[in-house]
Amino acid sequence: MIKGLRKVVDHKAFQSFILFIIIFNSVVMGIETITGLPDKVVLVLGLFNNICLWIFIIEMLLKFLAYGMDYFKDPWNWFDMVIIGTSLISALPFMAALRAFRVLRVLRSLKALRSMRLVSSIHHLQIILVAIVRSVPSILWTGLLMILIYYIFALIGVNLFGEAFPDWFGTVGKAMYTLFQVMTLESWSMGISRPVMEVYSAAWLYFVPFVLISSFIVMNVVVGIVVNSISEVTAEDTKRVQEEESEENVEAETDEERIKALTKEVKEMREMLARMERLMEKNN
Repeated sequence: MIKGLRKVVDHKAFQSFILFIIIFNSVVMGIETITGLPDKVVLVLGLFNNICLWIFIIEMLLKFLAYGMDYFKDPWNWFDMVIIGTSLISALPFMAALRAFRVLRVLRSLKALRSMRLVSSIHHLQIILVAIVRSVPSILWTGLLMILIYYIFALIGVNLFGEAFPDWFGTVGKAMYTLFQVMTLESWSMGISRPVMEVYSAAWLYFVPFVLISSFIVMNVVVGIVVNSISEVTAEDTKRVQEEESEENVEAETDEERIKALTKEVKEMREMLARMERLMEKNN
């Protein structure tokens, strides 16, 4: 029964149906944002949303019954559970805004599209998404380093410029926000550094190193982490595809050998029947 259920959830028709529901649900949620809709239309759209949610829940339960604990090995299944859980929580009035996260299930369709081999570019997009998710831990550590750099420069900025520029460097919090603007390079020169340099001529010794560290070095580290993750995911995916192709080749060779063996057996049986017919003719 479990094997039969697994064939059902893995079947292309089932995946195509779920993909259609995902896209349909996303379109319905987009229509709901239109202002001035009649009350009947709003009720119908809400009914469609609830039906789609129950279909997603049934899909999740069927997959869990089919795969058991292996269901949790697929990161996309975790993604489904989070989105469905968020949708259920959003039934509460103060959590209604979280319903918008159901649109993220469109990302889930990337796997279905890839498995059906509809669009090759979808596969590349999925690789990028997986790489970004995989690089999150390293990016978090880089973010922690960035916060430490912010804090150190904020302390220095408060001590150096706090009295003359209290709105920018009056407290550590204000200084960190000012440094965030400097890091984004948004009007940092004419808007912040040059006014400060009019009072403190050597202030460029403070701003230039921070810009070099935050905007160029740290950001390039983040980009490097993501690019490295993409390379790793691509290599793993290529290896997996090669293994699948080799398995298919082995199965094809095995089937060919079986066909040859069956052909040989049929030929031997025909020869045996022919000999028996000749013996019977002689006896007659």
